Amino acid sequence: MAKIIAIANQKGGVGKTTTAINLSASIAASEKRVLLIDFDPQANSTSGVGIKKGTLPYTIVDVLLNDHPIENVITRTNLDYFDIIPTTEELIGMEAGSLNKESRERLLLKALRNINNSYDYIFIDCAPSLGILTMNALAAADSVIIPLQCEYYAMEGLAQLIKTIMNVQNDVNPHLRVEGILLTMFDTRNNLCHQVVNDVTAHLKDKVFQTIIPRNIKLTEAPSFGKPVLTYAADSMGSRSYLNLAYEIIAREQKERKDVHL
Repeated sequence: MAKIIAIANQKGGVGKTTTAINLSASIAASEKRVLLIDFDPQANSTSGVGIKKGTLPYTIVDVLLNDHPIENVITRTNLDYFDIIPTTEELIGMEAGSLNKESRERLLLKALRNINNSYDYIFIDCAPSLGILTMNALAAADSVIIPLQCEYYAMEGLAQLIKTIMNVQNDVNPHLRVEGILLTMFDTRNNLCHQVVNDVTAHLKDKVFQTIIPRNIKLTEAPSFGKPVLTYAADSMGSRSYLNLAYEIIAREQKERKDVHL
């Protein structure tokens, strides 16, 4: 059964979609079966893996609002073991379109039941908000990765997101947990970045991933070519960082499974 991980932060511009694409690709490179669900109406994960917006007959919107079989929406990427469920800007209408749906915060959870056994990991690229889309993602997920930019206001909004996660735990998904805080856009030349890393690590301790994602030009260029950085510039610092993160997550997962069987 797949481990389902939401990548969420209501603040935009923190590296959420960059993480969704490149972590998915890096784990797929380890020959793990990976599915990425683009759950952001901006559809940047869709275009970031080379799919032109509006060229596909069906997207996640059809699954959630029109009960279209989710299996028919899965699309192959150019990387082995890496599939995606694309979206369009129409996903923004889910707030209104799902009003008459029963248990509308569980629509994604219900849809994923049919494909859970087809993948090792399912990642959900969440919208930069705490609305019904993010609630659906958190209801369906086993855990959450929270990208946090290395800047002065890094912690701003984190408390609100943690409160939302706690509400989901209480009301919808008691098994949801924080997979980890991922520090992003780190600039080694910036003293403030170092201070943010120290402060976040001091406060959140083992909840912070050891891997830190640097500012890297190849990471910013890759989406315009419709490629993960792994296939665009495999030897770049950005690519190596996401490979390290993938190894960290896989190793943690293997340890957890081993501990369960002890």
